[in-house]
Amino acid sequence: MAGQLNPNLLLAIPLAPLAGAMIAGLFGTQFLGNLVGRKTSHTAAIVGVLIAFVLSVQALLGVLDGASFNGVIYNWMTVGTLKLEIGFQIDALSAMMMCVVTFVSLMVHIYTVGYMKDDEGYNRFFSYISLFTFSMLMLVMANNFLQLFFGWEAVGLMSYLLIGFWYTRPTATVASMKAFLVNRVGDFGFLLGIGLLLSYAGSLNYGEVFAQREALSALTLPGTDWMLLTVACICLFIGAMGKSAQFPLHVWLPDSMEGPTPISALIHAATMVTAGIFMVARMSPLFELSDTALSFVLVIGSITALFMGFLGVIQNDIKRVIAYSTLSQLGYMTVALGSSAYSVAVFHLMTHAFFKALLFLGAGSVIIGMHHDQDIRNMGGLRKYMPITWITSLLGSLALIGTPFFSGFYSKDSIIEAVAASHIWGSGFASFAVMASVFVTAFYSFRLYFVVFHGAERFGKAPAHAAPSVATAAHEAPVGHEEEEVEHHVGLAPGQKPHESPFVVWFPLVMLAIPSVIIGYLTIGPVLFGDFFKGVIFVADSHRAMEELGAEFQGPLAMALHAVTSLPLWLAIAGVASAYYCYMINQRVPAWFFSKFRGLYTLLDNKYYMDKFNNVVFAGGARLLGDGLWNIGDKLLIDGLVVNGSAKVVSWFAALSRLLQTGYIYHYAFVMILGVLGFLIYFLPFWPAK
Repeated sequence: MAGQLNPNLLLAIPLAPLAGAMIAGLFGTQFLGNLVGRKTSHTAAIVGVLIAFVLSVQALLGVLDGASFNGVIYNWMTVGTLKLEIGFQIDALSAMMMCVVTFVSLMVHIYTVGYMKDDEGYNRFFSYISLFTFSMLMLVMANNFLQLFFGWEAVGLMSYLLIGFWYTRPTATVASMKAFLVNRVGDFGFLLGIGLLLSYAGSLNYGEVFAQREALSALTLPGTDWMLLTVACICLFIGAMGKSAQFPLHVWLPDSMEGPTPISALIHAATMVTAGIFMVARMSPLFELSDTALSFVLVIGSITALFMGFLGVIQNDIKRVIAYSTLSQLGYMTVALGSSAYSVAVFHLMTHAFFKALLFLGAGSVIIGMHHDQDIRNMGGLRKYMPITWITSLLGSLALIGTPFFSGFYSKDSIIEAVAASHIWGSGFASFAVMASVFVTAFYSFRLYFVVFHGAERFGKAPAHAAPSVATAAHEAPVGHEEEEVEHHVGLAPGQKPHESPFVVWFPLVMLAIPSVIIGYLTIGPVLFGDFFKGVIFVADSHRAMEELGAEFQGPLAMALHAVTSLPLWLAIAGVASAYYCYMINQRVPAWFFSKFRGLYTLLDNKYYMDKFNNVVFAGGARLLGDGLWNIGDKLLIDGLVVNGSAKVVSWFAALSRLLQTGYIYHYAFVMILGVLGFLIYFLPFWPAK
């Protein structure tokens, strides 16, 4: 089916979730009087995403047959020569992203039916997640920077609404505001990058900007010797640092766990946090012309991959462990981008979407079974009570640590090899970071797995740990009671046992487990070393990492068998073995470690003091600036000098003038005589001519 894809069917892909969101959000809430019930709301939302998924698969099949689409759907306005348009660019990159986004979103929608079944905001939640899907689809389907920015900001807005979904909780409102503000920092850089490209290319259309990339690469930023394209690419990546939670703009993502678990899966797996990775891959024609920008990307990704993984080791909230895992894996993707292995980054984005959504939804299933307790120290031995959740979580964990034949193995090992083959400045540190992260990832992943599903049963007792995650976990519950009532019911009561989640909850786990196991094996060949991204992703001739990977690739089977002799596999095995020894055999080891390295533990427990740094420097600086503007700018200059000062000047001048207004005629006559005398002196020629 070579040729052009049907634009009407493409338009239906984002509009179907939008229609479902409108039905659930308008007719299913108090906004229009609750005209439809819960069943209608969730049916409309699920059907909308299902339609989008089916049409996305159809579009992907068309792309595989040689079809494509790059055109304008709606011309918003024309300002001089600048055209502001809504348009789609459907190629291998966007079609793959559309399928991943809609499939994961569909599983999350189905899961939500069971997870949020008793929540008072049930219909509102379905409206939000459908709008989230619509926003992400508009972002990945865009063929111009205007629509990209619209989708970019829309997913940010929806994340704010979803993280703060339980808006009566102070922690949720603070977390949502934190996510919103941190992303505004990144978006400021993103907007500057778009503005620079618009100023010098004169267009917002991808194709027209890319066509001028050689000319842009010869320009410098006015008043400096900096390459214009380097500055523009770094500004664009700063936007990606916010959306994809790269150091130091990562601080919002762990706190996003305040939202319900389904949205944690949607944000962390296939939508918001992957937007930055997608954007840089889409901008590969520009980034490839600046080694400086690539080095910046590489170093930031390396720091995120390694140091965010360390934080996952000490977490006791089941969702926060997985959240820090997301940060680390996003670092892996960013490292691949900086190594010019864009296809590998997108490949890991795809595989990660499946197993990370699986892990988050599995965590939600555990939370249901544990009656809303999120503290892993109050769990243990859940394997025999929740067999489906156990086996699917195990498969997701095996994929995450890069076990051969699992999807994560093919993408993660490809990143490690690509970095080793890269010659970009910073690749040495990046190679060490991603290699060390293999051990760290395996350790914290199986620490979570062993503590939750194996070992002694620590539930059904008086809570041994009053961690904040336990205290707030009541609100993670899909229940409709008031806060005071629910908090008494956190965790299992003495004698209670966990239970497997209902079908509507575990069915998405099974569906996500399947691609988590097989998708890497089936797709690595065509996606990384075939023509799948031909003409879509551009790599300069001087960047040969992918070429070297292709020369060594002999098929997925040979790659998995060769892993037995490679360092990453043995580091992963060492991480699993260490977690097993520390948490299943000799549990005194972690306690000894924390007592001997209390300073390191304190550093990790305080998340490298990044929140305190932001509070002191940025929040404190903003308060100091505000106080300065108030005391100096407003009170002293505006009120004191301009308003009150001008009044005092007028009063002084009036008081002086009053001295001249005596009311005596001879005073006024005297002044008139002085005036005439002055006139005569100035104008009459009393002085003799020279």
